[in-house]
Amino acid sequence: MRFPKPLSVALCLFHVAVHGAVAAVLQLNISAVTPGTIESDWTTTYHPKHKRSPSLLITNDGGASTGGYHVFDIDNGESSSSSPLEAVRDQFTGRTKLVSTMYDVDGKDYLVSIPQTTSIFSFYGLPSLKKKQDVQLDSALGDWSALCPWSSDTGNNYLFLFGKREGVQYLVRQKKYGEVEMMEIQTFELPFEFSGCATSQTHSKMFLTPDDGKEVYWFDLAESTQAPEITVFGEVDDDLTGVTIYSSKKQDYVFAAQTDVIEVYEIPRKHVGTLQVTGLEEIEVQGLHMHQQATSRYPQGVLAYALEADDFQGFGISSLEGTLRELGIPLDTKYDPRHKKSSGKNPIRKECSYKGFLTKSQRSKTCDCFAGAAGLKCQEFTCPDGCSGHGTCVGPNTCQCDKGWGGRYCGFLLVEPEYETEANGPDGDDPAIWISPRDPELSRIVTTTKSDAGAGLGVFDLTGKQLQMLPASQPNNVDIIYGFDMSDNRTVDLAYAACRGDNTLCIFEMTPDGRLKDIPGGIQPSDAEDELYGSCVYRSRKTGKQYLFANEKSARYMQYELTTTANGSLSTTLVREFTGGSGGQVEGCVTDEDNGWLILGEEPSALWRYDAEPDGDGEGYRIAYVGDGHLRGDVEGVTLVHGKTKDEGLIIVSCQGVSAYNVYRRAAPHKFVMTFTVMNSAAGNIDHVTNTDGLAAVGAALGDEYPHGVLVVHDDTNELHGDGGADANASYKIIPLDRVLGAPALAELNLLDEVDENWNPRN
Repeated sequence: MRFPKPLSVALCLFHVAVHGAVAAVLQLNISAVTPGTIESDWTTTYHPKHKRSPSLLITNDGGASTGGYHVFDIDNGESSSSSPLEAVRDQFTGRTKLVSTMYDVDGKDYLVSIPQTTSIFSFYGLPSLKKKQDVQLDSALGDWSALCPWSSDTGNNYLFLFGKREGVQYLVRQKKYGEVEMMEIQTFELPFEFSGCATSQTHSKMFLTPDDGKEVYWFDLAESTQAPEITVFGEVDDDLTGVTIYSSKKQDYVFAAQTDVIEVYEIPRKHVGTLQVTGLEEIEVQGLHMHQQATSRYPQGVLAYALEADDFQGFGISSLEGTLRELGIPLDTKYDPRHKKSSGKNPIRKECSYKGFLTKSQRSKTCDCFAGAAGLKCQEFTCPDGCSGHGTCVGPNTCQCDKGWGGRYCGFLLVEPEYETEANGPDGDDPAIWISPRDPELSRIVTTTKSDAGAGLGVFDLTGKQLQMLPASQPNNVDIIYGFDMSDNRTVDLAYAACRGDNTLCIFEMTPDGRLKDIPGGIQPSDAEDELYGSCVYRSRKTGKQYLFANEKSARYMQYELTTTANGSLSTTLVREFTGGSGGQVEGCVTDEDNGWLILGEEPSALWRYDAEPDGDGEGYRIAYVGDGHLRGDVEGVTLVHGKTKDEGLIIVSCQGVSAYNVYRRAAPHKFVMTFTVMNSAAGNIDHVTNTDGLAAVGAALGDEYPHGVLVVHDDTNELHGDGGADANASYKIIPLDRVLGAPALAELNLLDEVDENWNPRN
């Protein structure tokens, strides 16, 4: 690992004209970095109340086996500015993306984290880092992208959680006996996913940066249950990667990052300068946080960030010494984020049962009730859809679920896995199921590993035992082609994947005994202009021709015809291009060959159906969308369970953000059926699914253990039985399909009657 150059040789200054004024352009060197490798996303810092307490850098850790948070003393280590920071605490809690600090919650300071594996808020006292308590809320279930606190002028504390087109505002307060209480104020829609946020206390504004976007957004912070109006603050030249705020005594400043450049604005919109982050090669910063207080090594504070560069992944800090002066920003190194003297009466009053805001007009007082509270005085409570009909409402938006149900407001059927694959590869994605022509019980599960480490295709039996690992260039999705005619009079089964490592179409032969092997022409070039993502296969009932679909992150879909040459080598020809969905990132897809359909997931927004024939018009039909009350982002894997006719059968879609799966009718208009998730096994030896991605299912009988077929789903974090840790490698859960479609709770739907247990993909 290369360490950055000392700050003294890296700070330089020149000027450019911006909006008729002169704005500084500075180099901002990396002053210190964290040791080792950390899967980095988000930072916060702790401004101590007392001088004897250290200033802390607190970071997330998104690693499967190391996930949680790390704490570093900003001042510790060697005197050299290039030395790594030393950890004060390394805490494993499960894969974690977000951490935040909250100040003066009834006089106490807290570190708050929300692990992706649990979606439970955890509070730790600061500066002691002693665990205070966990708070579990139905509304917090999801894969969230940004977390920011706000302290109102009236002395109340709030947390804002931003995720897949949804934001949630919580009140955080201390109960009578010292317990932390969180109450949902409101859940509101977002135009898209925001991956950065920062609070301006001075101006009562929340600033947001999107995941892949150039516009900085903002909204007014107010003690109200009315959804905020989100508008554009400004636009930069490149995709944004984070935002933070510097507070001088009278004015706040916005620092908006784009890869290795940080634009600086005085609120409301005056551009005051640009910072170029230097010290390593190929720098990208995100998850910014400002630490304003003076420390012994950094008398003018530091800027903290998640950092990726050549041969480095972790976190860094940059000294602000000299930088703020050159930007014309007044220093406030005695900044204290705790409550100043409260102004105005607390609107959370007894008149509203402390579960709403008291609002006054000239003639009356009314209660603006928090989410789930109801009645003139907010003294009553309700739950969404009556806890989905599968639980009891026991508090505002708080459900106690019936046995066999869980998830958001008891809306998810809980399904137990039978097996899991042996852990294999740190970043898995998608499975496929190959049905053996010799014996259904000898069928195989094929999985992808898309990370650099361990990249390739894994082959497992139906109990999850690994039989083979075939290297490939970071395959993402995988599908099976049955009975493909080669020019040498052979008929073969094939496994196909879009390989993002070199943007190729990767094809391998699956032998009759269930092993993958190379085949002539198996690595075909693609016409990709961006990184390949998802893929699936289609054989036309009209012509008998075999096609391969591949897509890019940009939503561009490519359709190739697969043929063989005279010498027995595979060959592909591009026959069609179109945009999948509304232009958002696409990945998972499946085809319905009987109906001539391509069904695809647009991760942030919807499930779509297209004509799969190469002469199709490219106009999509939206089956479901994020925000329709059932589908939740990211929309990832898609699979089809075949029925006895082309109008029977079911579509199953994975919703990554809530680690759950939606079931829809195969027949148009594809009516929603239900949602399920995979829980821990009764014996505790197999963990629940987290941050799920791809999936595959077949309804054909595969022996005594799977008389109605099998479902295989990706599990991002493979939690270990007994020791509370997690494997560095991912696994896939294996579930008899009748545990889902034939669950007693769904008996009246008779879903198994729609499944063809004699389905033969070779017919």
